[in-house]
Amino acid sequence: MKLSIIIPAYNEEDRIIHTLNTSLAFLNQQNFNSEIIVVSDGSTDNTRSVVKGFDAGGKVALRVIEYHPNRGKGYAVRTGMLAGNGEMILFMDADYAVPIEEITKGIDLIETGFDVAMGSRALSGSVVADHQNFFRELSAKLYTLIQMAYLGIFYKDTQCGFKIFAKPVAQRLFSLQKLHSVIFDPEILWLAKKAGFRVAEFPVSWRHVGNSRIQYDSLRKSLFVFQELFRIRKLHR
Repeated sequence: MKLSIIIPAYNEEDRIIHTLNTSLAFLNQQNFNSEIIVVSDGSTDNTRSVVKGFDAGGKVALRVIEYHPNRGKGYAVRTGMLAGNGEMILFMDADYAVPIEEITKGIDLIETGFDVAMGSRALSGSVVADHQNFFRELSAKLYTLIQMAYLGIFYKDTQCGFKIFAKPVAQRLFSLQKLHSVIFDPEILWLAKKAGFRVAEFPVSWRHVGNSRIQYDSLRKSLFVFQELFRIRKLHR
């Protein structure tokens, strides 16, 4: 199996339908076998049964992992990444903010020798169709500057949910992951830097999808992001 795609999901019975329809249609047109693993992170809706009701087609294996209670996006991604069987393993968001076709850029980079390839909304060639609100984008810029200074990872966009790893690299990095929240991305990239892995960025098309399952609608939630960021070095002493 060449490719595994991991989709973390929390109460995504509605949006997962479009994501799976488009992803399966694309993958079944490729000349390799692949799999999609949906990780239902303590969902209380019908996410699991919706996924199990899909006909994946001949080239794609589709399965769902569900556990309770909800543990956080980072935990869900870690669970899926360690369960993937493909030579390359990608995680993408359930809201389909990045079209599946963008994966070809990441595959090409892994096949040319990179260990990790990460989609970015901040590179030349990226297309952002619908922006987040002003406060969210301003907070993201501030967060990025602090993250660069604290962790020494100089990427303009670490939070885009579209990253692909060579399987041995994924197994090593995600087995070391300790954060269960949305701030697992910089943790993984910092671990990749420490291990000397080669990381590439590639531009993607991206659109903001409303009704996010992860809301930063209070000062407490916004501060939590920075608290998690500053835990990374301490957790890996």
